[in-house]
Amino acid sequence: MTHIKPLGDRVLIKRSKAKQTKGGIFLPDSAQEKPKEGVVVEVGPGKMNEDGKREPLVLKKGDRVLISPYGGTEVKQPSDDEEYLIMREEDVLGILS
Repeated sequence: MTHIKPLGDRVLIKRSKAKQTKGGIFLPDSAQEKPKEGVVVEVGPGKMNEDGKREPLVLKKGDRVLISPYGGTEVKQPSDDEEYLIMREEDVLGILS
């Protein structure tokens, strides 16, 4: 089983599923806007600072986050065939509560 572990200050995010329209119509994937929310699945160990020490990440597993609709790099987890995003922690717009 292959598992993706982000490096440095990167995080692995599972994007929230797109919802149907208010009228109950399902749009094809190509016509839908990408969801702007996701859940942090994995976090990297943190970025190395100039002193050679790791700076821990603010984000942690399970955080619901606000992301740019076109940010990050899309990857597919081979073990479950789901699509995820890998992005730097600084590219995450905020944590949702």
